[in-house]
Amino acid sequence: MSKRGMLIVLSGPSGVGKGTVRKEIFSQPGNNFDYSISMTTRKMRPGEVNGKDYFFVSKEEFENEIETGGMLEYAQYVDNYYGTPLKYVNEMLDAGKDVFLEIEVKGAMQVREKVPDGLFIFLTPPDLMELRQRIVHRGTDDLETINKRMHQAVAEIEMMQNYDYAVVNDEVPVAAEKIKTIIRAERWRVKRFLPDYKKQLGDALK
Repeated sequence: MSKRGMLIVLSGPSGVGKGTVRKEIFSQPGNNFDYSISMTTRKMRPGEVNGKDYFFVSKEEFENEIETGGMLEYAQYVDNYYGTPLKYVNEMLDAGKDVFLEIEVKGAMQVREKVPDGLFIFLTPPDLMELRQRIVHRGTDDLETINKRMHQAVAEIEMMQNYDYAVVNDEVPVAAEKIKTIIRAERWRVKRFLPDYKKQLGDALK
């Protein structure tokens, strides 16, 4: 039986560049993570692909998944649902694969309750003005939505204390390398390493 994989959660305020940093990590050689694609009811942005960037579904379809227990986590953010399908994540972890989640802050807190031994990394902007400029330059939101996102971002940054690590996204390649370093170090934490050794010790004494 395979050793259960590690759940890696990358989160942070909207517009901080979670998707860009995640893509940088996955584009590099030696990447052994399985990316759990999130589900959302928001409209597809230019360049996004259904089933690759997100599973884009209707509000009715998403709410049916909630009612039937099909979501590991979900949140309603700026009038849209975002969430992680549960079945895929469990299948990958049980197969011994490390699963990488890129999700919103509210969703990450739900996952923390259900999977407390996951690795939780908070991606933060250099400052709030930089964050606002990133959201504006995306060109996908009107002024009212931008202001909503900024108010939400302030509340989300205050949630940083609930994470294991924080990484500033000032330069994407640098942020990606820091996250990879954190993941490598996390594999050798005693709490992850010791259970296998205890089993070996028990087998040796039989």
